[in-house]
Amino acid sequence: MIVSLILGGIIGWIAGKLMHSKGGILRSIVLGIVGSAVGSWLAGTIGIAATGTVGSIIIGVAGACVVILVARWLFK
Repeated sequence: MIVSLILGGIIGWIAGKLMHSKGGILRSIVLGIVGSAVGSWLAGTIGIAATGTVGSIIIGVAGACVVILVARWLFK
């Protein structure tokens, strides 16, 4: 559980930096967890499988970037 929160925070932080998004640590954790779920779903849909921690982080960051992009479109 703690490891998931830490990884979620790291994933959310990286995605926030890539997308120039603002927010605190709680937002980063939530964004990382939701982004990981979205990224895993999208990757599975197109037939990509992440192996290992690094692969999971890359898929999670990509998913979190998608979540940020969609949120910007919806709440513009």
